[in-house]
Amino acid sequence: MTYSIVGYDPKEREWGIAVQSKFLAVGAVVPFASAEIGAIATQSYANTSYGPSALQLMAEGRKAEDIILLLTKDDPDRELRQFGIVDAEGGSATYTGKECYNWAGGTAGRHFAAQGNILVSRETVDAMATSFLETEGTLAHRLLTALESGQAAGGDSRGQQSASLTVVKAGGGYGGFNDRYIDLRVDDHAEPISELKRLLSLHQLYFHETKEENIVKIQGEIESELVKQLLRLNYLKSANPDVSLLLETYKTYLHTENFEMREQKEGYLDLEVLSFMQQSR
Repeated sequence: MTYSIVGYDPKEREWGIAVQSKFLAVGAVVPFASAEIGAIATQSYANTSYGPSALQLMAEGRKAEDIILLLTKDDPDRELRQFGIVDAEGGSATYTGKECYNWAGGTAGRHFAAQGNILVSRETVDAMATSFLETEGTLAHRLLTALESGQAAGGDSRGQQSASLTVVKAGGGYGGFNDRYIDLRVDDHAEPISELKRLLSLHQLYFHETKEENIVKIQGEIESELVKQLLRLNYLKSANPDVSLLLETYKTYLHTENFEMREQKEGYLDLEVLSFMQQSR
């Protein structure tokens, strides 16, 4: 009832899963991942115990191919199951039980595993694989682009409802306290992949590091524009604030709007934040 892709980025040491389904809140069921260990997508009458079990086996050093047999050998409903795995070093494997509803199948290659069931055709899985291998950029971008390509090739034969994107990396979570680098879900939406793309762009805005070229001093035209936007957004009451009030008000804006990760040293701002302000209503 789902199609997914599991992937690995060896340069950034990131593991992730992107998934879409005609199923409510698919992100609560399919993806499991742990930094420096691996990732798995379990679907089609999903046995969610496969998730933590696979991660434990990978933590013990088991390879993706070996885990297929270890997960399924004692499961009486294994022929209804489907899952894809990428292990700690990018080794991959995919499994589709013989009783999964057509079309059902998967393909695994260098640093990825793509699979789906109740699909329009095999073209969905093939399109995801090709897209992942040919797309450049971050792992999140490659996974989401692959999901889009799968949908364009046919996708779930019953339509769309939910999607999710999970990426883990050591210390990648908020404040560096865990590995949950990206954890985004669209639980019920007419176009869940498009909505997931929108959420990813917001995630990048709020949580990614500022690019050096976007750090500018608050002076001249930049200062005038900042005052204009803070007035428009009802943070400032005067069009002629002194410097200390302007900087303090801008700091209040950053913290109120959850831009603390984009805060620069005093007297400077991130142009992406200013652009966001200009587009805000």
